[in-house]
Amino acid sequence: MSSSFMFTSNVQAKVQEIAKEDYEKAKVLISDAATSGAYLYPFRGIFYFLAHKSLWKPLSSRILPTLGLTAGVFASMFFFTYLPQLAVLVFVNGPLAVFTTILLIINESSAIVNIISHNFLLQDALLDTFDGTLVARNATEIVSEGRQLKSGNDPIQRLGKIAKNPFKKFTLKALFRYIMYLPLNFIPVVGTVIFTLLQGSVHDRYFQLKGWSSHEQQDWLERHTGSYAAFVTIATLLEMVPVLSTFFAFTNTVGAALWAADTEQNNTHMTHGTAPDLREAAKKAE
Repeated sequence: MSSSFMFTSNVQAKVQEIAKEDYEKAKVLISDAATSGAYLYPFRGIFYFLAHKSLWKPLSSRILPTLGLTAGVFASMFFFTYLPQLAVLVFVNGPLAVFTTILLIINESSAIVNIISHNFLLQDALLDTFDGTLVARNATEIVSEGRQLKSGNDPIQRLGKIAKNPFKKFTLKALFRYIMYLPLNFIPVVGTVIFTLLQGSVHDRYFQLKGWSSHEQQDWLERHTGSYAAFVTIATLLEMVPVLSTFFAFTNTVGAALWAADTEQNNTHMTHGTAPDLREAAKKAE
């Protein structure tokens, strides 16, 4: 009896210890997210995009193909998957399954449209938007590390031949990763945010232009989990809006570029942390 009581006490103590550790980590992440201001960049991207017509060109060239893709995916998902998913959800949600199934399919369809459009229709346009925003913010030095720049005042027309393309094609590995994590989209909002976080970084282009290795990129992401998660959460919520998801994909790209431009101009390394290369140098000095 005594040993059983001791075991239960030890388990409870361990659970409390883990809960306390996770609580402290959550506090740090929330504090980082709040103080960094990273969650504002998706909104800044919207206003900056609307105020600079020169940045509209990449989007305007992809509107019709993307609308066609969106209509096709949504129609197919509702036609082929509504009844099967309704049959499952009716046991969980009862009469509300009629509505929850619709929300689920909208969520799934948006995720499918995003992954297909980002990998096949919008890659070059998003790249031009990111680089064009950096040029508009006078961060031409870093852009010149990844592509040729022409003379002129229009930031998009100044973009020349690409020397470094950060976008990875939709490989078999990427397909398996997408399918493996797709069920996360069954969790409303939170699941989609986690799914997006696992698919890659919105600053892949910036990391490449900076010449950071995968280790350095991971180092930054780990040290700024809160601020980065805040940005991705807001950006993902915007891209979940039906019909407007493509528009927000471009404004989120502008927001990410504005964040990168502020980094270059203020030398803040995207928040208040130390750049990976300096951290590595410090470690070696020790």
